[in-house]
Amino acid sequence: MFNIILFGPPGSGKGTQSEKLIAAYGLKHLSTGDLLRSEIAGATPLGLEAKKFMDRGELVPDEVVIGMISAALDNNPQAKGFLFDGFPRTKAQSEALDQLLTQKRTSIGVVLALEVGEEELVKRLLNRGLTSGRSDDNNETVVRARIVEYHKKTSAVADYYQAFDKVVKIKGEGTVEQIFDALCSEINKRLS
Repeated sequence: MFNIILFGPPGSGKGTQSEKLIAAYGLKHLSTGDLLRSEIAGATPLGLEAKKFMDRGELVPDEVVIGMISAALDNNPQAKGFLFDGFPRTKAQSEALDQLLTQKRTSIGVVLALEVGEEELVKRLLNRGLTSGRSDDNNETVVRARIVEYHKKTSAVADYYQAFDKVVKIKGEGTVEQIFDALCSEINKRLS
C-alpha cells in the first residue's frame, strides 16, 4: 500500500492533480471533508459525534477524524493506497496519522507539496471565482488571507515530515501535464 499526502495552497491545482493521480495509481481519495459529510449522512456513531461539534460551530476533534480515517482504511482493504487531501493540518494530526498507519502496517510514502507563487495563486483563484460561485474566491483580500493562513498552518506539517525526508516540493506552475509528470516522477522513484 502506497500512501500520499498532497499539499498545496488554495488555487495550486491540487484538486485537478488529485483526480489524475487517483486514476493513474488506483488510489483511494481520502478527503476529511468528504469523510465527515459521509459519516454524518450515514448517521454513524462517529458522524453523530462529529455533528455535535459542528452544530456548535466547533472543530471536530482530531480523535474523531482519526477514527473516521481508520474506518475508511478498514472499509477499503483492496486499495492500492490512499491520497490524503486536507489532512493532516497540524503536527499533532501528523503524529496521530502516522500512529494509525503504523497500526495498520502501512505509512506515508511521500508528501508532495505543490508550490505556486502568491500572485499566480491570487490570479487563479479570482479567475475561478468568476465561475465557481464560491464567495471566498471573489475577494482579493480574502484570497490573500487564505493563502497566508494555509502557509501558517501547513508549515508545521511539512517540517514534521521533512524530518523523515518525505517532503518533495513540486513546481505547481506550468501545464497540467507538466505538473502531473513531475508528481508521477517522484511517486515512481518511491515505488520502484
